[in-house]
Amino acid sequence: MDSLDRILVYPLQQLPFFLITIVIAFTVHEFAHAYFANKFGDPTARLLGRMTLNPAVHFDLFGIILLLLAGFGWARPVPVNRDNFRRPRLMGVIVSAAGPLSNFLLGIIGALIYAALYATGVMDSITNEQLLRAVYWFFGMFIPFNFFLFLFNLIPLPPLDGYRIIEDIAPRPIRGKLQQYEQWTVFIFLLIIFIPGLSAYTIGPLNDWSLQIANNFINMFLSLFGYGKL
Repeated sequence: MDSLDRILVYPLQQLPFFLITIVIAFTVHEFAHAYFANKFGDPTARLLGRMTLNPAVHFDLFGIILLLLAGFGWARPVPVNRDNFRRPRLMGVIVSAAGPLSNFLLGIIGALIYAALYATGVMDSITNEQLLRAVYWFFGMFIPFNFFLFLFNLIPLPPLDGYRIIEDIAPRPIRGKLQQYEQWTVFIFLLIIFIPGLSAYTIGPLNDWSLQIANNFINMFLSLFGYGKL
């Protein structure tokens, strides 16, 4: 057990709640891409069975293992053919943004439920310490993780959604330059993820901001329920 705790990002006791979090967060993210692509005229993801909330079709085994070991991973990206869109650039931006925005919405929903549990006295009524700890662990991961995915995926580097948004917005000459150097900017992305000295100034702030956003939403909902700040 101790050896597993040393190699996993989260302690073994908390691992089930992290797995539930990433299953929901990644599945909804990829479904959102597929749904809006299909809505705008590109059936590629739907025809490949990707327009579904079934986690099995969205998960990449290596990406999940790496997420558990290194704190960074991925799901299988949804294929999108922008040539099928009536307005490729505008609809491409919406499809790309749908994934991160779905995680933002999940974070808000999680914060609302957590605040409601506090304000209605449900948390105070839980006498089983293990159950109470499980609730804390789950929401303590689910809410900030979804806000983190929202922020992280807006980084304008491939293969993230933020890059695809910039690519669709940029004028044609600039878009051509972006595509020309795309293979090299992928290396920049990997460097800021895996080199501790760099990730402390890139990923570190995203963690802090996601926690702050989570706390702000929780406290906002608590005030709406007439409950003081946590």
